Amino acid sequence: MARQLLQHCKKCGAWTLQRDCPHCDEIANAAAPIKWSPEDQRANIRRKMYDVESPEWLTTLPDLKTITESRKAILEEE
Repeated sequence: MARQLLQHCKKCGAWTLQRDCPHCDEIANAAAPIKWSPEDQRANIRRKMYDVESPEWLTTLPDLKTITESRKAILEEE
């Protein structure tokens, strides 16, 4: 998951800035693909502007569940 703010719930269709839908408590997905392509000719400038090589930038990325945790959550829902 990329660093996308706007989320869209596939179950109820609500729009939110949160990861969990406030209407039906399902997990919302990113509303659109990431804005910039890795093949973008200006990507190197953008990476320098956001200082993506610094350790501090890595700490701003969201933590994702492990595959085992995701599978367990899906099995618990069924």
